[in-house]
Amino acid sequence: MTTSDDTGAAPTVPAGSADPTAAPQHPFTLAVDIGGTGLKASVLDGSGAMVADRVKIPTPYPLPPDKLVASLKRLVAPLPAAERASVGFPGMVRDGLVLSCPHFVTVSGPGSAIDHHLVRLWDRFDLATALHQEFGVPTKVANDADIQGAAVVRGEGLELVVTLGTGFGTGLFYNGELLPHLEIAHQPFRKGEDYDDQLGEATRKEIGEDRWNKRVTKAIANMRALTAFDHLYIGGGNSRRVLRNHLPDDVTVVDNTAGILGGFRLWVPRTGHAPSPAGGAGPSA
Repeated sequence: MTTSDDTGAAPTVPAGSADPTAAPQHPFTLAVDIGGTGLKASVLDGSGAMVADRVKIPTPYPLPPDKLVASLKRLVAPLPAAERASVGFPGMVRDGLVLSCPHFVTVSGPGSAIDHHLVRLWDRFDLATALHQEFGVPTKVANDADIQGAAVVRGEGLELVVTLGTGFGTGLFYNGELLPHLEIAHQPFRKGEDYDDQLGEATRKEIGEDRWNKRVTKAIANMRALTAFDHLYIGGGNSRRVLRNHLPDDVTVVDNTAGILGGFRLWVPRTGHAPSPAGGAGPSA
């Protein structure tokens, strides 16, 4: 088992995401978005605006906790110093502890065999404390769909966020308040498979975009029946593949940068107090 990041890939930095004319306000928030395909990060100022372009590296596999921590340390090294950090994680997190991480307990990534040694390593791993020690600043960790939702919800009624990427994620908000996370992704969907199986990136490539979009439509109908949402937001890397002309008025596709921008809301929620499902390590900022 390696303890260093051996992906061999340098961070890629898209141009044009930071505003060089804006006067940044402190405190700065290091915002990290952990995905099944890529690890992304940027720094946000005290108003929630990016002060550095987003950096990204591929997610390495196999991925024990120490390798993820080392990979994130390398990822954020080029970014400006921050006073606090927020991290979106593709699984269930409570009080900074990992309760589930379906992608990271596999031999070679989503769709591959489960490695039971990795299952044991990830079980209740204190990711918030580990990253607090590496980053050197107070760190909060929450589900990645919850963080994306924090960036886009309007704070009106019951709002559901669905992320489509390597897998399928959800976050639920009521009047802007983040509700306890539910792992809907691993509930039965169709033909004996769950939402992750039927709507993840591997399946999209296998069945093509037309069939995949039909499944997205069915999933939206299921989410409506399950939650009676007032509004649904679709984010994640594959949100751009959703056929928007087929969406009802109460469904909106949002930009994938919400996975970064929502990190600010983990520290400064609209309601004025920290969302209870998030976990953190270190003193309050």
